[in-house]
Amino acid sequence: MNAWYPALEVVKACLKTGVREFVVCAGARNAALLEALARAEAAGLVRVWRHFEERSAGFFALGRTMETAQPCAVITTSGTAAAELLPSVIEAHYQARPLVAITADRPAEFRRTGAPQSIVQPGIFGNYAWQGSFADWDGKQPLHLNVEFEEMFEADGEDFSNETVGEFAPVIERLNIAALAKWLREDDHKGIVVLVGGLEPDEREEVFHFCQDLGAPLIAEATSGLREALQSLAIHDGDRVLKASPPSRILRLGDVPSGRFWRDLETLPGVSVWSVCRNGLPGLARDSKVVRGPLERVLPAIGEIELADDAMDYLTSAGSRAVKIDELLEAYPDSEPALLRTVSHYASIGGGLFLGNSMPIREWNLFAQWHHPIQSVRANRGANGIDGQVSTWLGWSAEVSETWAVVGDLTALYDLAGLFVLEQINTEGRVLAVINNGGGKIFERLPRLQSLSPRAIEWMTNPQTADLSGLATLWGMKHLRVRQVDDFDQFEAGEKTLLLEIIPNAKQTADFWAAWDRMTV
Repeated sequence: MNAWYPALEVVKACLKTGVREFVVCAGARNAALLEALARAEAAGLVRVWRHFEERSAGFFALGRTMETAQPCAVITTSGTAAAELLPSVIEAHYQARPLVAITADRPAEFRRTGAPQSIVQPGIFGNYAWQGSFADWDGKQPLHLNVEFEEMFEADGEDFSNETVGEFAPVIERLNIAALAKWLREDDHKGIVVLVGGLEPDEREEVFHFCQDLGAPLIAEATSGLREALQSLAIHDGDRVLKASPPSRILRLGDVPSGRFWRDLETLPGVSVWSVCRNGLPGLARDSKVVRGPLERVLPAIGEIELADDAMDYLTSAGSRAVKIDELLEAYPDSEPALLRTVSHYASIGGGLFLGNSMPIREWNLFAQWHHPIQSVRANRGANGIDGQVSTWLGWSAEVSETWAVVGDLTALYDLAGLFVLEQINTEGRVLAVINNGGGKIFERLPRLQSLSPRAIEWMTNPQTADLSGLATLWGMKHLRVRQVDDFDQFEAGEKTLLLEIIPNAKQTADFWAAWDRMTV
């Protein structure tokens, strides 16, 4: 069968559903799809990005769904190329993003034969993607389209001039908020604390006014876009404060928080927890309640709420804790937390910020500046790995100038291929800040790992001595190495992407954390 006609059918189905962007990883098996897309692009119907590495391409496409709130399709050839999309599909599943994976395949009779470029592709993403067609897809999770092609094709004169792009229309869920509204109105002398995780742009205004009206103490993560705006209600050093004196109720708004206290809730069954989020997952293995839905719909449906007291007096000492944090940062100016504070001043005037998992997002929430609002902040907080971080940032911010990413050294090294797309995106004022502390130092901060032998710790932290200036050379970036705070005087963004390599002082960092651990809440 001529592969051209299945390719036309797939592209037209994408257009009808509202898929306007595609990331293509070319191969002989998907050549007909690429030709069909080239003609759709010539007709002004789609935008196509190219990549050579499927794993990074999948995360780039995920970033596009973050920015546009529209589906983006990533196209691969057959065999292990399809399997490379699994990490991004899993992340999209937990973020409830409309990522479309289109995998070209050999005809069904080749499966389980050991023939070249042939694996069992249908269902390869398991529970993490909807396997079927656009017709029965809800638009709130990844979709996998596996398309069988003969390798040879003969294209006809199709030019897409009569085609149009439909409107993406995800299913709108029915809200059931009666139990949540009742819970919020319960009289509880030990009070309520709000944890605000990652939010979508449309959710932020409603969440801001809700939190102001409720008046409860809160922890707003940077990815909420409200961390600085809700400063008057913020609990500084919140994880330790709440662990030392847990509230009776936690209301989580948005994505699962990155802070430690969320995990501590697993062992605090006496704390009642409600979550309101887009993916409808509680984020805890213990008993808790959840409402699935966008916060801009859920919160207004609750109706008027009464002002909550700070029953546990969390905010009474918030100011003094903030002062103690500032004093520590000033005492160890070249430590990792202090250098990150300096980075936060520069990044606050940029066009957006992406925070890498592990230490960067946690340190940012604790130590970044509080005075200049940063509303456009993203992170991959689905499966919470370091995979595809740089690619997701590049996809999310592809059309935006002066954007920043702050990631760890292993995170940057893990996504080396992601920077391939720099020549296709806006690089004006773009800064990739890499905290190069010589490996996965977050593991040195985990209490349960303190008893490991030196050899086991080496395996955990993966010490590395890579010269990151070579990474800048590889992809045509500028490079600035910062070892102390005065080195920031040389900072200058420009038309080319800047790789800002931050090498903290190891002794000052160790002394900072020792002093931090001694600091009382």
